[in-house]
Amino acid sequence: MQPREELTQLIGAALDAAIASGKLQMENAPEITLERPRDEGHGDWACTAAMRCAKLAKKNPREIAQVIVDAIPENTLVNKVEIAGPGFINFYLNNDALQDVVTKVRSEKGDYGRGTVPEGMRKVNIEYISANPTGPMHVGHGRWAALGSATANLMRHAGYDVFEEFYINDHGVQMDKFGLSIAARYLQQLGHEDVEVPEGGYNGLYVNDIAKEIIDRDGDKWVDADENERMVEFREYGYAYIMKMFRDITNRFGNHFERWQSEREMYIPSDEFDGKSPFDFCLGNLRDQGDIYDQDGAVWFRSSKYGDEKDRVVRKADGDYTYFASDVAYHYWKKLRGFDHLINIWGADHHGYIARVAAVLSAMGYPGALEIMLGQLVNLFRDGKPVRMSKRTGEMITFEELIDEVGIDATRYYMLSRSSEQPIDFDIDVAKKQDSSNPVYYDQYAHARICKLLRDASGHSGEDNLDMDAVAAECIPADVDLSVLTDPSEFALMRKMSEFGDLIALAARDRAPFRLTHYAQDLASLFHQFYTNCPVLKVEDEKVKQARLALCDATRIVLSTTLGILGISSPQRM
Repeated sequence: MQPREELTQLIGAALDAAIASGKLQMENAPEITLERPRDEGHGDWACTAAMRCAKLAKKNPREIAQVIVDAIPENTLVNKVEIAGPGFINFYLNNDALQDVVTKVRSEKGDYGRGTVPEGMRKVNIEYISANPTGPMHVGHGRWAALGSATANLMRHAGYDVFEEFYINDHGVQMDKFGLSIAARYLQQLGHEDVEVPEGGYNGLYVNDIAKEIIDRDGDKWVDADENERMVEFREYGYAYIMKMFRDITNRFGNHFERWQSEREMYIPSDEFDGKSPFDFCLGNLRDQGDIYDQDGAVWFRSSKYGDEKDRVVRKADGDYTYFASDVAYHYWKKLRGFDHLINIWGADHHGYIARVAAVLSAMGYPGALEIMLGQLVNLFRDGKPVRMSKRTGEMITFEELIDEVGIDATRYYMLSRSSEQPIDFDIDVAKKQDSSNPVYYDQYAHARICKLLRDASGHSGEDNLDMDAVAAECIPADVDLSVLTDPSEFALMRKMSEFGDLIALAARDRAPFRLTHYAQDLASLFHQFYTNCPVLKVEDEKVKQARLALCDATRIVLSTTLGILGISSPQRM
């Protein structure tokens, strides 16, 4: 049990005892919350329960605080308790409560901080990126790639069963325009210069590259072909070309999608849906309950009944499906696949779609099952100046170009450094720096510095790619005495590591992986301060040396776990 959990239980027991004895005249105790005092001189944890009880118990908060303190059971966790200000209860923990964190981390290793979540909320589907397969991913997609996988990793560590999914928007008129754009470039390259890319088509250089590949494969075979047949052939070739790009770049970036779901499949009959398409099956169910109606030749969903501002068209009068139609079937299908909760990561420009998709799930009997994380823009800079075009192509800078120049770790770190609700100003030159001004370098250097200490202590100085757990076991006794860790720098490190479990639980609850970048910064900073203040290998007392090595090892484990959740590597040498 973490010190915070144990302390929460002690305070809860004290409140229950005070109520049972009649010293506090109220029926139920409020939820116990603990927070870190801003000033470390005010203890390890502060509790506001007394102030929260004041209205219920009709007593002065400081009097209530004293009643609570007097009722705290005997324990080995708390060294001292003080009542401060209007009724804060400040707790000072015994040294061994923090020293035990080192043992716990080194015992649990990468599982340190893992949690559990209630049944009925465990199985979560996270759908993210979901770009149109009509062109390369841009840097905004890169932010969703980092945010999606980090959120999934974070939630897994907190105890959720998470499934990562990419929804391929491969249905509709935009795909046809893509095929026509490739056809135009194909004909132009074969001398038909009068042919133009269709209005609203795709003009990127990658379209020329696709057309050239088709020429290399088929020559002028398609020049005199039926226009629609050519469009379909080129559309499918281009679709496969772009999807390979998507899979290659996401694999390289460390994303692990368990399903790539085609939008087209929403309109294909399936045995799973009694021989109907997912869309027709879903539409039939909604029509049976009165939530689908026909008007002016179109098919409408009665979304205003479920909180949307107006009803929405799912099939237009000309027979074409709206983009929303696919969402209707897709989200229903996800629920039928057994997920308790659906999380979609969308760009902020999709804000208007939230109410209508949530309305669909409400109509199907799943109110509250959909959660949307909206991501703001990424603004690229180079040496403080805005960058909008690629030097190489004269077009937008793609996600792939960014990681080619900056690297995967720095790209991930900067994409995750702020809440998804805030835009990111990403300075390429800053992200490439190999010094302490670059936060990802600063964090990774702390890890590498610890690895060097452990290598040197165990006689493996010149070796690389070691099992650092095994190396640590060689130089740190299993029964290492941690009671000698009493320096303020040592306690600061231990205190920070003791917060990790709560960080995971709360950041997962709030879908806030950016907090882990802040935590990694704090932990790395505290380690660097400890390294300056407390000699490790050069200290004369062998017991102190071994204990400090154990503290370093625990820091390494927590730092590596934090970076790993973010999808960032933990190098052993820099």
